[in-house]
This record gives sequence, C-alpha cells and structure tokens, in this order.
Amino acid sequence: MNRDNTPFGPTPAPALDWKGDCEPFSTRFDDLYYSREDGMAESHHVFLAGNQLPDRWHNHRDPDFRIAETGFGTGLNFLLTWEAWRQQPEPRPRLHYVSVEKYPLDREDLVRALTPWQALSPLAQALAQAWPGRIPGQHRLSFDSGRVTLDLWWEDAATAFADLARTGPLFDAWYLDGFAPARNESMWQTGLYQSMGSLSRPNATVATFTAAGHVRRGLIAAGFEVAKVTGFGRKRESLAGRIRTPGPKLEGSGSPWDLPCAEHARPQSAIVIGAGLAGCTLARALAERDIAVQVLDRGTLAGEASGNEQGILYTRLSRKHSSLTDFALQSFSHAARLYGQYFANGILREPIDGSLCGSFHQQDNSDEMAYMHDALLGLEHLARVLDPAAAGEELGERPALGGYWYPASGWLRPPAVCRSMLQSKLIKLRENCGQLQLRREQGQWQAVDETGELIAQADVAVLCTGTGTTAFPAAADLPLQNIRGQTSYLPATDASSQLRAALCHKGYISPARDGVHCIGASFKLKDPSTELRPAEHRENLDKLAAALPQWKSELENLDTTKMTGRVGFRCASPDYLPIAGPAPKREAFLQTFAGLRKNAKLQIDSKGDYMPGLFINTAHGSRGLSSAPLCAQLLASQICNEPPPLSSELSKALSPARFLIRDLARNRV
Repeated sequence: MNRDNTPFGPTPAPALDWKGDCEPFSTRFDDLYYSREDGMAESHHVFLAGNQLPDRWHNHRDPDFRIAETGFGTGLNFLLTWEAWRQQPEPRPRLHYVSVEKYPLDREDLVRALTPWQALSPLAQALAQAWPGRIPGQHRLSFDSGRVTLDLWWEDAATAFADLARTGPLFDAWYLDGFAPARNESMWQTGLYQSMGSLSRPNATVATFTAAGHVRRGLIAAGFEVAKVTGFGRKRESLAGRIRTPGPKLEGSGSPWDLPCAEHARPQSAIVIGAGLAGCTLARALAERDIAVQVLDRGTLAGEASGNEQGILYTRLSRKHSSLTDFALQSFSHAARLYGQYFANGILREPIDGSLCGSFHQQDNSDEMAYMHDALLGLEHLARVLDPAAAGEELGERPALGGYWYPASGWLRPPAVCRSMLQSKLIKLRENCGQLQLRREQGQWQAVDETGELIAQADVAVLCTGTGTTAFPAAADLPLQNIRGQTSYLPATDASSQLRAALCHKGYISPARDGVHCIGASFKLKDPSTELRPAEHRENLDKLAAALPQWKSELENLDTTKMTGRVGFRCASPDYLPIAGPAPKREAFLQTFAGLRKNAKLQIDSKGDYMPGLFINTAHGSRGLSSAPLCAQLLASQICNEPPPLSSELSKALSPARFLIRDLARNRV
C-alpha cells in the first residue's frame, strides 16, 4: 500500500450510469449497486439477518462490535446497520464499521443514490456531510458523540484487509459485498478470504448475497463454517456462516517492528501528561471509549505551544504521494470534519472560538500549480488552484500571488479547542503539577512530582509533552527540535476587516477575533529566549506586507516597540511528521533488529520490544490543529486494540521507533 513517488490525484471514478433518477448502475462492472426489487429489504435480509444482527449486540461482552465490509458502494448497508444500532436499548456496544471501496462515489452521487430511502434521510445527511470524497487513503468518520466509528479505506479490498491482518483478530461480523463475482473477479479471491479468517474474532460471522461455489469453498478454506440460506427475492440462495478455526496470523510485507511483541489488555484508566492540543484530543478520544483519563500539566491548559490566540487549519499538497503528504491530507480532512461537527453542535462557538471560513495558501511555484490544477480535478472540495483575482474574491483582499484555496479550512483558537476536548465526565484536568516523572509499579503507571509525591496512577500513560518530552527517560533519545516562534497582535483596521478567510503566505493572518489579528510566526532554531522582540514583530509585518502589498504603507508605519504578542516553542521531528505510538525499549529494540546494521534491507520478521502501556504523542510542529485529532485516534486504537485509522505504512511513518530503525539501517547506533 506504499504510494511513495506515485502521482497525486483522486481515486478512480466509479463509472456510473443512472437507471431512472436514483438507481446507480456501474458500467465498469455491468451491475446495479442494489436490488431493484427493494435494496433496503435486501440489505436487511442478507447482511443484518445473515449476521444475526441486532440480536448479537444484546449479549455482546466486548465494549465495541466491529463489522468489516467489502464494497461500501452507496453506504446503504452502513446506514441500515447504524439505524438498527440506534434502535437498540442501552447498554449497547460501540459500533465500529470498517468498509473498503476502490471506486468511491462523489458526494453528489452519494446523495442522489440515497434519496429513495427517506426513512434513512437524517443518517444519510450526516454521512454526506462527513463524506471525504475521493481523497486517496483512509478516512475515519465519527458519529453519535464518538459511539459510532466509520473507517473508509479507499483501496483494493484484498490489499486493505491484508494490511489490517498483520494486527491480528479485529472483527465480529463480515458483510461480503461488492459486485457479483462473475463481474468483479478481482475482489473474490483466496487472499481476501485468508485475510478474513485471520482478522476474525471468536464467533465472528459472515454473510454475502452470492451462493457461488468458489466463494463458499474459499471461505471454508479460510476457517469458516458456511451454509446456503434462503436468498432475497428472485435469488434462491445466498451464503452465511461463522468462523470455526480462525486462520493463522498473516504476515504483511515488511518487518512488523512497529507492532508490540507483547499483547496488552484494554485499559480502564489513563494518564495523559500535557494539556495542549495533543494531550486534550487524545484525552477526548480515550473518554469516548469509556476510559477514565487524568490530564496533568506542569503549567496550565494550553499554556505552551497550543496557547496562540489564532491558528490555521493547515495542510500541504504535492504532485507526488509521500508519507508526509498523505498524512497531512488525511489528518487535515479528519480535523476539518471534527471541528465542523463541534461548531454544528455548539461545542465550539463561531466566531469566538474560530471559523471554518476557508483559507488561501499563496504559492510562488507556477509549474507546481499548473500541474496541481489538473491533479485536483475531482477534489474541488479539498482544494482549488486560484489566481490572485479569484483568490481575492474568496479572501476579500487580493493577494500578491496565486495559490490553493481550501474551502473546508479556516482558523481556530487553540486554547478553546483544548478546553472543548476536555468536556467529559471521564476527564479530570490537573494543572500546575510542575515537572513530572513516570514510574511503573505493580502493572500501573504512576506520575510523581519533583518531591516524589504520587499525583496519579493508571493502566496506561501517554507523553504529550511537546518540547519537554525528552525530559522523560523513555523518550530521552528522540531527535526533537525546539523552534521558537513569535506571534504578533495586530489591531484590526478598515482594510483588514475586509478579510473573510485565512491567508497563509510565509506567515499567516486570519479574520480578526475581538478586533485583533494574531499574525505570525517567526521561526528561530536553537533560540531558547522567551522575550518579545520588536525585530520579530517587524519580520511578521514585512511578510504580511509582501503577501498583501496594498497594506504595505500602513504596516510599515506601525511602531513595533509598542506591539504585543506571544512567544511559543514548536516541537518538531527531523522528518516533520508527528511522533505517535508506543514507546520502544531502546536496548532490546537494538538487539532484536541489530542485523539492519549490516544489511539495511534485511527482512526481520519480529515485532518490536515496547514499554508496556507507555505511549508518546509529540512533534506536531506548527500543524497541531490538523494533525493532533487523527494522531489521537491512532493512539486510542493502539491502546484499545482496535482497527487502526491508518495504513501500516503511515502508522510506521509516525512510530517513535522509526528513528531507531533508520539509525540501525545507517549503522549509526
């Protein structure tokens, strides 16, 4: 699933035709998306009844029930499952639904295809509102206050489930859907069935609309007991079954060094050290999984890098895929959905806490923009290339250069985001703890202060401590950079009040909050000073003047000695990706993978040695508003043994152990 250096662009279009107003038909596979007789009744009969749902939820002992689907299509199966789950009385497990689709619909086609099912209209509208479009990769959608998770993998089914199979049993039920085997042979293959067997938890069930003999034989060979059952409508038979003997764990391509070699139980409690964006988004993700969380900070909530008055929801584009670009886009898309829900639900208030008013990012590479203009066709909901005049129509002020317009972006006040994330009865915040340390006693992590006094203890602990991360022995060797950044507070003027959206250039500016713009920010390596400097105010103003030349004379006349602002310190990694994952045991790790010193390409089929119950979440740099929510989901999934929201390639790209693997391969350790 490695896309590195392949051209960027949307996923392949689904090749739709329409039978009537709202009946989607695939010309690629010469097949309908759902039965003309009654698509809703067919889905109920084949998939819900075939998997004994919702009856199984009543006695399900695990905290979540997980369904895997091959072929998301119009989302009808998901919506019916979600509706059935909603009708179940409490207590009920969380619903986690993972679906793979190689040819996802555009939002407009999704809405059109779901129009006939008026009973599902509220849920269909929520799905359409959160729809990620055809951005390649994996997309985590959240509904019902985090009680329903929908993971959409825009991939080939066999490839996606083989990638997931490396993590072991995950699913309780299978919807084996997709177009008919005779018309979509590439999906109905032995490799997929073997992955299904490996991924099935005890008593997992499977149901499918087909009764094809090779499908039945493939499922049986993968460990399922399968029988023919009554089909729907004119179809006499279909298949349903249950896992008999879960298949062997399948090894994916590449070493599984990012996976812990020791299994761990799902925790009931967690310590999160650090009350910035990384810590607060993680605390919320854990609380939504019914885990009690204590958030501890040496200072105050959002008191350090997350304390700026305004920040931009930022991403990056590139003409070729890479881990950096793919994570940036997927995390941006996830964050925009999350903040949009928070504004819609009143958890965040517009414009006090921010506004998803869009943002424009100036670019000076005309060749790159010309290429991306075509690459973004089909992804207009993500970004468009605009010239200065068109950008001015969106911004309210004409910029000096063209660039990218991101309609789902905007600005937020990071302290407000942090505070909103902690609004849960399961989260307790304790500020001004001073410098903390961690110790492990009798299977619990304990946080102690400088005097040795016990502050908190829990099953797991996570370091979300930004520039202070290397003060903890378990993270002392991480190659972190601390980068000073000074923002400047600029009182709104008649001209600046025309600004309708955020502008990123060599700095940034958003529409004013309470009559003041927060602009910035300087970038100073190896500079520990916390003093406000008039010279850096001038740098910020000059960068803004270059982006908006019509403001130049007014900005030049400002007295920087009288300006106010704020100094913070970004924490970044050498590859500019966040660090999110379990904390490695350095010496054991070096011993297990020592062979890489002599052969960097050596295949070592061993999992990694990690500190039990200890995780790291740091190095979000200047993009924490975009990256922190998805990293929180990744960590919560690792902590709770859930299906991950990212591919193994991206999980490895974020792992704290990646630096040990790289240094071994370069014979540096």
